[in-house]
Amino acid sequence: MIKKIALIFGINGQDGSYLLRFLIKKKYKVFGVIRRSSNFNTQRIDDVYNDSKAKNSFKLLYGDVTDSLSVVQIIQKIKPDEIYNLAAQSHVKVSFEVPEYTAQVDGLGALRILEAIKLLNFKKTKFYQAGTSEMFGKSLPPQNELTNFQPQSPYAAAKLYAHWITVCYRESYKLFACNGILFNHESPLRGGTFVTKKIISGLCKIKYKKQNVLYLGNLYSRRDWGYAKDYVESMWKMLQKNKPDDYVICSGKSYSVKEFINMVAKELKMNIIWKGKGLKEVGFFNKKPIIKIDKKYFRPLEVNHLRGNAMKARKILKWNPKNSIKNLIKKMINFEKNEIQNS
Repeated sequence: MIKKIALIFGINGQDGSYLLRFLIKKKYKVFGVIRRSSNFNTQRIDDVYNDSKAKNSFKLLYGDVTDSLSVVQIIQKIKPDEIYNLAAQSHVKVSFEVPEYTAQVDGLGALRILEAIKLLNFKKTKFYQAGTSEMFGKSLPPQNELTNFQPQSPYAAAKLYAHWITVCYRESYKLFACNGILFNHESPLRGGTFVTKKIISGLCKIKYKKQNVLYLGNLYSRRDWGYAKDYVESMWKMLQKNKPDDYVICSGKSYSVKEFINMVAKELKMNIIWKGKGLKEVGFFNKKPIIKIDKKYFRPLEVNHLRGNAMKARKILKWNPKNSIKNLIKKMINFEKNEIQNS
């Protein structure tokens, strides 16, 4: 049996690590692209890389989506059946501080891969572009594939360029290219600066007296949160269809940051009492202030409410999220507890 070959740009991120494991189980040969650095940044995939059983199924390559030549050379050498572009500067707040770099990676990165597929005439290679619900911006929920995009950050604007250039190359050059418009998806492997991970890590450390105060920004923005492991399956499902298309992937439920905090606290058996309003709102535990608001964590433009409608994905891809937000929180808390105990 000839193995399918998958190429993943951004393999050392949260989604890349889960997608790698998923594809190996599907008997793929997986090549992952990472940027050359003086420091190793492969913690999320080291267990797979060092697994002797996976040795013939996984290989790392050096490359960068900001370098057209390396993109072309890698694709030409690997001749992949499927390419997943997960490479991104993915922090919304940071994108306001490094807008040009964000555009280079998140926007033009997709163009470089698509152009390489076109130039090499690899018409049988299927391409997945990782989009984001942030592209909807201030459009009212629920958001689906027909909702207007109104990006509110350089990150969202760059991703929107990647979205439309993918559509453009699909229609102009008949490439099999799909956009996955994924709403927020989290996991124990989420980066520490993202709000869900920050909340769970912070509250766990406070409970075990490893931290005193957790500083946050907007408590009232609402998000549609799911489990990353569930969501990467949808990426693969998109590339197995006969025709390429774009799909919203989400849970269909939304919660405010404050509601998320309360759910985490409940799981940790921490009774948080809230007092004050605006920047002076404070969360108390055992009469001690443990959650405070800092305006530096607010974005220049806020996105108030993202909640998706994944009816199309459910109908065509037969995809449904397997884990509730409560299951997700439990998994993340258990991971943090182990990290604290082993530190």
